[in-house]
Amino acid sequence: MSSGKLSDAFKSHPIFLHKQHPDDFSSLQELPESYAWTSQLNEYPSFESLSCSESVPVIDLADPNVVELVGHACKTWGMFQATNHGVPQKLVDDMESTVRSLFSLPPQQKLKAARLPDGISGYGFHRISAFCEKLMWSESFTIVGSPLQHFCQLWPQDHTKFCCVTEEYEKEMKRLAARLMWLMLGSLGISKEDIKWAGPRGEFEDASAALQLNSYPACPDPDRTMGLAQHTDSNLLSIIHQSAKASGLQVFQEGKDEGRGWLMVPPVPGAFVINVGDFIHILSNGLYQTPLHRAVVNRSQHRVSVAYLYGPPENAQVSPLSKLLGPNCPPLYAPVTWNEYLGTKAKLNNKALQSLRLNAPLN
Repeated sequence: MSSGKLSDAFKSHPIFLHKQHPDDFSSLQELPESYAWTSQLNEYPSFESLSCSESVPVIDLADPNVVELVGHACKTWGMFQATNHGVPQKLVDDMESTVRSLFSLPPQQKLKAARLPDGISGYGFHRISAFCEKLMWSESFTIVGSPLQHFCQLWPQDHTKFCCVTEEYEKEMKRLAARLMWLMLGSLGISKEDIKWAGPRGEFEDASAALQLNSYPACPDPDRTMGLAQHTDSNLLSIIHQSAKASGLQVFQEGKDEGRGWLMVPPVPGAFVINVGDFIHILSNGLYQTPLHRAVVNRSQHRVSVAYLYGPPENAQVSPLSKLLGPNCPPLYAPVTWNEYLGTKAKLNNKALQSLRLNAPLN
């Protein structure tokens, strides 16, 4: 991966946050007022438990019917958990260990790799923090391209092993992301010839990507704060590893009898959570959902996650696929590049997708 022009979208729209850097959470015995949320926490209920038929699907990628299963999950949930994905479990475990090692470093050490206001890589708050009145109980570290420069700052004498793990993880994620793309698109009847920016071999060689490392420390008052505010993902798809012993990821669902609410997505051993991003929603002309999701925190456990954010080539024009259009199915969204969209998202946040809307969907 190369940061290349992808960084330009962030430099053109710098994010200035409430504070320059996160607090040292381990030193906080009470929830500071700056982290006390009064909105978004209870506007809809959280569904603590639902039946298996009402939970995020778990899909075995070796299932003979995987294309149909993935398509149905994307249409109904915009999210699923993938097992039998081919990524070695040892690599996943080593990546989680790297993340835990990074966030357990002393605050002053982490600040040596601090993200600049107009930057994309490094340590700091999530960019979505700029749209929140209160701070989020979390830390983040973004990697675009090689992690070498930042890891040399974090671990001057011991960076090589962490770099090797991260680069191998990125390689496996890129391979898996291309496979998932064709499972998603295959369910819509889309072939490699239908997407020019997929490359001559249809492997999305020029795809853009970022690795987002997230830390959600144990919190003295978890019911009054937020780990990561509600949002949709600005990319094609996200591949998320969440630590095994602590739940925190929630997805927003339109219920039937229960009404609307937040559903916990518990970790499944050996599985990745797959999120449909805004760009798959655009490509599918609204057939695939881009789910609103968030992260909550807990009182006793330090939760971490690793999100691989997979997007199109920076300057590829993305629009609803022509095979999905017709007299009764006009394009719902205007063409846009990921560069342009990241800039729009930096200004409009969760209203960015709606700003591209051309038509209302026809029943």
